[in-house]
Amino acid sequence: MGSSQVVEARVRAPEPTIAPIASLAQRVLSGDVVLPKFQRGFVWTPEQVLYLLDSVRRNYPVGSLLMWRTTANLASGHEIAGLNTVPQHEGAPVHYVLDGQQRLASLVGALHGSGPLWDIAYDLEKEEFLHLSEATPAGPHIMPIRHVNSVGAMLAWVRKHSPDLRLQSRAEALSNQFNHYQVPVVTLLDVSEEDSARIFERINSTGTTMDIVDLVRAGTWARDFDLKEEIEQLLQVLDAKKYGRVDAKTMLRTISAASGLGFSTKDIHRLRQLDAQCLREAVSEAGKAAERAVDFLYTQIRTPKAEALPYYNQFAVLVEVFRQLPKPTTAQYDAVARWFWLTASGEYFKGWRESQMGPDLQAVTAFAEGRTQEIETGAALPRSVLWQRSPFSRQSAPSKLLVLLLSYEDPIDLNTGRRIDVGKALSWQNDKQFHHFFPRAWLRNQGVSAARANACGNLIMLTALSNNWISDRAPSRYLKDLAELNGEDALRARLRSCLVEEDAYQAALRDDYDAFLRARSEALHRRLKGLIGSAAEGSGIGQAEGVTLEELVMDSAPDDGPVDRDSVD
Repeated sequence: MGSSQVVEARVRAPEPTIAPIASLAQRVLSGDVVLPKFQRGFVWTPEQVLYLLDSVRRNYPVGSLLMWRTTANLASGHEIAGLNTVPQHEGAPVHYVLDGQQRLASLVGALHGSGPLWDIAYDLEKEEFLHLSEATPAGPHIMPIRHVNSVGAMLAWVRKHSPDLRLQSRAEALSNQFNHYQVPVVTLLDVSEEDSARIFERINSTGTTMDIVDLVRAGTWARDFDLKEEIEQLLQVLDAKKYGRVDAKTMLRTISAASGLGFSTKDIHRLRQLDAQCLREAVSEAGKAAERAVDFLYTQIRTPKAEALPYYNQFAVLVEVFRQLPKPTTAQYDAVARWFWLTASGEYFKGWRESQMGPDLQAVTAFAEGRTQEIETGAALPRSVLWQRSPFSRQSAPSKLLVLLLSYEDPIDLNTGRRIDVGKALSWQNDKQFHHFFPRAWLRNQGVSAARANACGNLIMLTALSNNWISDRAPSRYLKDLAELNGEDALRARLRSCLVEEDAYQAALRDDYDAFLRARSEALHRRLKGLIGSAAEGSGIGQAEGVTLEELVMDSAPDDGPVDRDSVD
């Protein structure tokens, strides 16, 4: 037939219908309509739920639903909106939701759900939906939304609570609207499990709310393989080591590299071309390598928590290093450590791009195969001015680097002489583990700005007890007290463990903050250069002199969990 040959369609034409939302909600509860496992969990905000309900009230279209009718028993959840649904019976057909999950879950929750998110009412006076709370106004005009399911139940409630015929009329109109409102439903027939996941992926690939984990999960989903569960297994490797967690996309990068692809988003999407067995093997290899990477970070870098890492993507590269080189020699361990300190010290991983990822992977392979003595990198060491200009903050990479440097020295508390619990400090749970060597209150009284007082170079690790003892006193006063209490030599040793060298100490005794900050910054810079050592050769060291403060300081990330905050890819 040549170029005009007609290719037979693999999928039967969809079957379009319309269905009342009330009956759709009942079908979810009865187990006839089901959410497949490759769908996301419920992610809508309370405001989005109210917005949907208001659209139904106004008779605005809310979009169609796409379902797949099959007797296949897929992995799926049997709980929605706090309600348990009826499990599927073996061999009985059900309808899996491929598109419209968030809308359908919202409607089920609003009409039948339990829990704070679904405690929704309708203000008959203002004619608007609201979530009930202690601050919600009470009165006969605030009607729980669950009563709209039945006109009779709704009228009984409103007549009991309000004799106002105007409110009764509005309640009846709302109930009629919700009971008669219909949505288009498109049903796929005779579609394979593989095709159903591909269809879901294609529908959602152009949206802005799907993240890469959801998309790749859909594209790789099979009855015996769920990528999200595999990623969870990898994260549990970190949990078992009590290391905390990096984000899911970082773990996706490790799986992609382990499968022979690469670190980039483009490579991650290519995971969809692999079969379940290849993916499972890649996950297994990444898991073993992740254990070795955690051991390295804990013992060699002395960072016991993932959140202490300046950049999460360093972890992705380290996992690949230990996947390709499971048993490094002592010299190779040292080289990996030098690579870590160098890549942590500048802005290299801030905005990690695809153009960097390929050469980084090649550098790892060359190192693992013994063709190079160092892991070659384009990272460069910033000038010492970094420590004078970068503000200390929880999500700042220079701040995390400073904390790692201090942790690496096994710092000793200036007052008590005891070793500081760096594990507690690196968990960032207690700000009082960190102390401004020149107290902020004292600097403020000297006219020093808050930003300059909070420079990284002014921070040391200190116990809360010693922090309180120092309070807002001038450095010259509290340092002289410490020297009298413990002896000059002991104090100097403790200061050195906090990377405060003699010239910085002398500046502090003069209460000269500018001189102290310069001297301390140079000491931090020298220590970092010592840790990097020969890895700096050919790395472009010294080429970061033009880097601005804005380029060196990371954007703050939300505190509710790890996110992929290192790259633009």
